[in-house]
Amino acid sequence: MQNPDLDWRADGVPVSRQFDDPYYSLQDGLAETRHTFLDGNDLPSRLCDGFHIAELGFGTGLNLCATLHLWRTLGCEGRLRYTSFEAYPLTAEAMDRALAAWPDLARERAELRAAYRAGAFRLGPVDVDIRVGLAQETLPNWQDFADAWFLDGFSPARNPDMWSAELMAEIGRHTAKNGSFATYTAAGHVRRALESAGFAVERRPGFGRKRHMTRGQFTQK
Repeated sequence: MQNPDLDWRADGVPVSRQFDDPYYSLQDGLAETRHTFLDGNDLPSRLCDGFHIAELGFGTGLNLCATLHLWRTLGCEGRLRYTSFEAYPLTAEAMDRALAAWPDLARERAELRAAYRAGAFRLGPVDVDIRVGLAQETLPNWQDFADAWFLDGFSPARNPDMWSAELMAEIGRHTAKNGSFATYTAAGHVRRALESAGFAVERRPGFGRKRHMTRGQFTQK
């Protein structure tokens, strides 16, 4: 397992040296997560016992913490499943430093630091499974299906392998009936690959300075 090399901006945002890209929006990473991934997958109206979220790129754990915070805010009961595919997992200390920017997530941040390990663990009502390795290798061998996908790899221009047509096809093959995806990118080749994978793809207004994002619903099975 290889931890990534990071640079830290003065405002506390971690930047990957390998991909020369920040881990989340420089404007407000939590607001971006809520707009793009939570609202983009209609999670406020869909979360329920047994719901399964899968993700490309665990990163700082921001998406997980924001999802757990939403679950608690809604008063959901039961358990949530969360699977993430991450090639270069951060240390718990780096995640904790990055998440310190959002007091709203103080509870979830503390729980993640205490529970985190690359592999399976529990975070309150969430059963978390982090699959370490390149998604191109780990996702095809996964024997499960997601109700919602967070496609949150680094920029397609900087990390094209994470957005290949082959990997998007695997997303489709591992999506449950009426499942969905959401992503911050509106790159044309990504949209076309997801359409070919079986999704009805829709472009929506993006967060902050981003004009557009992409979301979609699986139409197969």
